Amino acid sequence: MKLTEFDYNLPEELIAQTPVEPRNSSRLMVLDPVDETIEHRHFYDLKEYLEPGDTLIFNDTRVLPARLLGWREGTGGKVEVFLLRRIDGDTWETLVKPGRKAREGQVVRFSDELTCIVQDSTDFGGRIVKFNYEGIFEEILDRLGETPLPPYIHEKLEDSERYQTVYSREKGSAAAPTAGLHFTKEQMAELKDMGVNLGFVTLHVGLGTFRPVSVDNIEEHVMHKEYYSISQETAELIKATKAAGKRVIAVGTTSIRTLESAATSVGEINGRTDWTNIFIYPGYEFKIVDGIITNFHLPKSTLIMLISAFAGREFVLKAYETAVEEKYRFFSFGDAMMIKRKG
Repeated sequence: MKLTEFDYNLPEELIAQTPVEPRNSSRLMVLDPVDETIEHRHFYDLKEYLEPGDTLIFNDTRVLPARLLGWREGTGGKVEVFLLRRIDGDTWETLVKPGRKAREGQVVRFSDELTCIVQDSTDFGGRIVKFNYEGIFEEILDRLGETPLPPYIHEKLEDSERYQTVYSREKGSAAAPTAGLHFTKEQMAELKDMGVNLGFVTLHVGLGTFRPVSVDNIEEHVMHKEYYSISQETAELIKATKAAGKRVIAVGTTSIRTLESAATSVGEINGRTDWTNIFIYPGYEFKIVDGIITNFHLPKSTLIMLISAFAGREFVLKAYETAVEEKYRFFSFGDAMMIKRKG
């Protein structure tokens, strides 16, 4: 399939710059790929589309204050180091700007207590660095690091917790699983009280979120590996949901990728911890996911390809065209979409 088949026209003013309050007051577009119908609701209406026994799967990753600003020893030139994932101990995979000057052996200083040295380059244009510090790294990072926002958000975020889900707990992501930003604790409690199961997995969002697809034939695109974990308890909940004839609904594309990576066959899944570079695009046969709650994604991105695999490319692009006409808010702080299972 061609990259251009996943393009659409988006006016810049529809890219949400700030989150809405309360979280669940955002709009909700409900898609039925079978009947090809589109409904316009609000996120607080979600309960009307769920039934007792359904299971929602959330990604409980928490965004690191992953953006560090420093200077090169020797020249004093400014450097930005963006943490992607911990490789081992104090060694991390990062993105460094300006990258052309981040050569092997270069030392970057962030404060009197924290420096790093560039050790190697990666296949994806990143850098492997090793940190040196006095004290506890996580505490230093909390003090010096900034919560990174996507490059299309230009407004300053007053409360960094608005770029965290209310259920985040496992630190490790370079970006938020943004579909989950719509949920409030009260809404989750309400859903649980009506008999909806709440399950949790972890996938730490990494470089794959930031890498655009640069090949014309999408099947040639290679996803970056990301760490994920699913407990046996969550796996058993999913299998019980399936056995009861109820739905497993993934909150966000990261939850989808986790579930489909851990699946052993249709309807079967085991608890495991691993790395995944699964790339889901039209033609993929879903093994676990029966419904999706997601945001509106960038044109020509791997995420819109994933959604197209679930609901059909033409119908998804029709829905996006409708969203533009109806002035929905797009991307991380934008509105949401719920998609029922096709077929």
